[in-house]
Amino acid sequence: MTLQIPASMLPSDGRFGSGPSKVRTGQVEALVAAGDPARPVLGTSHRQAPVKDLVHRVRSGLTELFDLPAGYEVALGNGGSTAFWEVATASLVRQRAQHAVFGEFGAKFAAATARAPFLADPEVVEAAPGTVAHLTPSDAVDVYATPHNETSTGAVAPVRRPGGPDQLLLTDATSGAGALPVDLHETDVYYFGPQKAFAADGGLWLALCSPAAVERAREVESSGDGRWVPEFLSLTTALENSRQDQTLNTPAVGTLVMLADQVEWLLEHGGLDWSVRRCERSAQVLYGWAAATPWATPFVADPAERSPVVGTIDLDPSVDAGAVVGVLRDHGILDVFPYRKLGRNQLRVGMFPAVDPDDVAALTECITYVVDRLG
Repeated sequence: MTLQIPASMLPSDGRFGSGPSKVRTGQVEALVAAGDPARPVLGTSHRQAPVKDLVHRVRSGLTELFDLPAGYEVALGNGGSTAFWEVATASLVRQRAQHAVFGEFGAKFAAATARAPFLADPEVVEAAPGTVAHLTPSDAVDVYATPHNETSTGAVAPVRRPGGPDQLLLTDATSGAGALPVDLHETDVYYFGPQKAFAADGGLWLALCSPAAVERAREVESSGDGRWVPEFLSLTTALENSRQDQTLNTPAVGTLVMLADQVEWLLEHGGLDWSVRRCERSAQVLYGWAAATPWATPFVADPAERSPVVGTIDLDPSVDAGAVVGVLRDHGILDVFPYRKLGRNQLRVGMFPAVDPDDVAALTECITYVVDRLG
């Protein structure tokens, strides 16, 4: 017999992916409007006013959303956070970086600086998945790097400077930006992609850069030490273009449309504080359900380190997480599978601001219903 979840139990929207994340209907409507032949943005030159105005909306919206400190700049470029690791490796690290590694994103950035032939081997502070690694003061490094939120494990770390005034802190906020509280005075580069809290497609990186980071990029790229910095990986080039409300090469204009609409939606509802509270409500529902369920346990043991935007829940070995995911998918509840490399009997739930906390509550009820009937 095919297991059927009653329609009355289902969430109003079944998208709980950890990225790409749920896209709001309003963003889709904005895309349609951007293709209107009477005032088109899609399919037009990215060097002309309509697209430059769109980039300006993104940059000014992020400036307001994050209450950018004086002198900080919003830069953007093509390629996503993966590309920004290479940008930072080429343009921001003088000699050696220290990396906090407690999941996939931190490990990949550490691998990028380790591969660079012009840099010394990085210092790596590592913690097991499900816990958090914390940066430690070191006179041997000029850059510190840490994720704010690990999408792979559902662990969150504080944004806090560990070093001195001539040491930069780079914060990977790919799945945290726009949904987690942050004081940007505590970091020099807060960088992210648009496909998580900002509910757009991938293909861009965005970086909120301090004056110290801007100066470091200028210094490193003009040092004459023989380092080759390709134009595509040059932060100074990205900054020069961003100040003109453009990117070095053709951007994904549809992504910019959805991103601008999401930033403005967040601002209309109360900005970052509102977004943080909304995600925290969803997290309280998910973790509270797990605490009250005998066969479910939050993967991240320390409540202070549990992410309010990506929740990872271990299931008892007697429960087949793959079977649960399959039944949920058959009912339009999508993408709650665990990160593949962890190999755990686990569910992973994206709780970004576009996700209604009531839908998270409905999801937990559906999971319980399915597990009870799968035996």
